[in-house]
Amino acid sequence: MKADADIRRDVETELQWDPSLDERGIGVSVTGGVVTLTGDVARYADRWMAEDIAKRVSGVRAIANDVRVIVPRAGERTDTEIAQAAASALGWHFELGACDIKPVVKQGWITLSGEVKWGFQKSAAENAIRYLTGVKGVTNNITIKPSVKVVDVKQKIEDAFRRQAVLEATDIEIDVRDSQVTLKGHVHSWRERDDASRAAWAAPGVSKVDNQLVVQY
Repeated sequence: MKADADIRRDVETELQWDPSLDERGIGVSVTGGVVTLTGDVARYADRWMAEDIAKRVSGVRAIANDVRVIVPRAGERTDTEIAQAAASALGWHFELGACDIKPVVKQGWITLSGEVKWGFQKSAAENAIRYLTGVKGVTNNITIKPSVKVVDVKQKIEDAFRRQAVLEATDIEIDVRDSQVTLKGHVHSWRERDDASRAAWAAPGVSKVDNQLVVQY
């Protein structure tokens, strides 16, 4: 097992190394492999990026993201301005097409609602607004209403796992109930855990993925 002090040092170094993030306002503490991120950042995208960077570090078992978004006065926008920008960003995104997604903004926090046909579209909607100026947070309440019947979903996911050499399908249990998929078992890295989610979301008819995979080093 990797010592907490070593994990903390590696997370701090990884945050410093990534040029896409100004890490100076972010604090890191580690207990039993669980990383807690604290401090203040100027953009919601930075809060999300800090969490994503911490996942790369070997030995990290879980992450508690307590980083706050404090928008500087120069970046402040009214809720109306943020809502207009969000609507435009969603409308211009090629993966969303004619999806009926509505952003509602309150005190800088965007809540997305509506329906899409695929899991990747739900993620794409959040990605489209994450970097907008003035955004303090995002709640993604978009629901997935598949246009195809769920047939052999489990087999399709297992086939996808086998095609990706980084994933060991024998270590992952796949439970399918209606259009919802639950993944259980263990993987060797956060990247494998995320890859498993993406493979499950890509199966036709899947409306929800509950990723309970545990990262074991």
